[in-house]
Amino acid sequence: MQKHYTNILLLSTVLVALSGCRSDTAITEKSTPVPTKVPKNEVKITIEEKVALGKAIFFDTTLSDPAGQACASCHSPSAGFANPNHRYATSEGAVKGLFADRNTPSIAYSQYSPEFFYDGSVYIGGQFLDGRAPTMEAQSGGPPLNPVEMHNADPKSYVSKVAQASYASEIKHIYGNDIFNDANQTLKALGDALAYYERSSEVAAFSSKFDAFQLGKVKLTPQEKLGLDLFIGKANCYACHPIGNEDLTTVPALFTEYDYENIGVPKNPKNPFYSMPKQYNPDGKNFIDTGLACNPKVIADGRVEESKGKFKTPTLRNVELTAPYMHNGVFTTLKQVVSFYNTRDSNKARWGKPEVAENVHQGLIGNLKLTEKEEDALVAFMLTLTDGYTVK
Repeated sequence: MQKHYTNILLLSTVLVALSGCRSDTAITEKSTPVPTKVPKNEVKITIEEKVALGKAIFFDTTLSDPAGQACASCHSPSAGFANPNHRYATSEGAVKGLFADRNTPSIAYSQYSPEFFYDGSVYIGGQFLDGRAPTMEAQSGGPPLNPVEMHNADPKSYVSKVAQASYASEIKHIYGNDIFNDANQTLKALGDALAYYERSSEVAAFSSKFDAFQLGKVKLTPQEKLGLDLFIGKANCYACHPIGNEDLTTVPALFTEYDYENIGVPKNPKNPFYSMPKQYNPDGKNFIDTGLACNPKVIADGRVEESKGKFKTPTLRNVELTAPYMHNGVFTTLKQVVSFYNTRDSNKARWGKPEVAENVHQGLIGNLKLTEKEEDALVAFMLTLTDGYTVK
């Protein structure tokens, strides 16, 4: 399965050496002028300026309707840039009591997901769990206008809030004094700035214990080392969450192939989206999330049936912090996730039927024959992928 991603892994080495049917390039951080054309003002805009602006937008809680929800509300640094509220399976929006249909994915390291495309056999890349936004810039325009997320009625109302923000003058400085005259152009500018922040080292830190281990700065504990051996061996996690070269020297390791699979995740009866008003969920408890099959590009390509139930393979970086797990938040702990991969087929009574029965992936998971000790070791290894590790 790794044949599609050699170029992505090589690129990342050089660069470094997020409904069933919802509507809705990496950069270093040196002071290198960005070739941004600013009308009537021939200033050179630095990457730091765009990153700082993007961060200000990202953490601004005044841009929702009602005010109170920012991008960071569902993509918090404290939660690996996923939802810090682990009480619910899916995320609550700006309007109290309204919940989205999916568990919020982490946006950390999302810069390495290539623009959505079909390689002749599988779909790869894009943003969101179904890849419906081809790029990071396109992704940023979805949540502000989503009725169960930031809840702005239309682009104009969203842009009017931005125009009143404390950083509005910086937006004009970078994108031109007339940037607020056209809401669509403003949205593009906001998407550009947000993407710069999301490409920064603050969001993609590569500062885990595993990174230190790869650089020879620290040793893994016996349990963590067993987990790594299982990860690339008996459990074969490496097949869909590649580390890089077989000798583990690829830096940084991305832990995803960016492709799409249906691994047979069961429905989550605790998904609050099932009880949302009919205007948001007309199917109620019968709602089925068909994942990739809802991507407009997939629908246009006529590959809906073969795409049902598939979701983008996430990175495992910071996975310790991003509970609950899977698109519907059905699993609350990493141990549950590992046990599901281990016994999906050998203990069907425990897990129940897949939410989408079509296209369930067979072969790599389902009956791994891992012992309890080995399951625990895999979890221990995944805990080494949390950023913020300090070498003692």
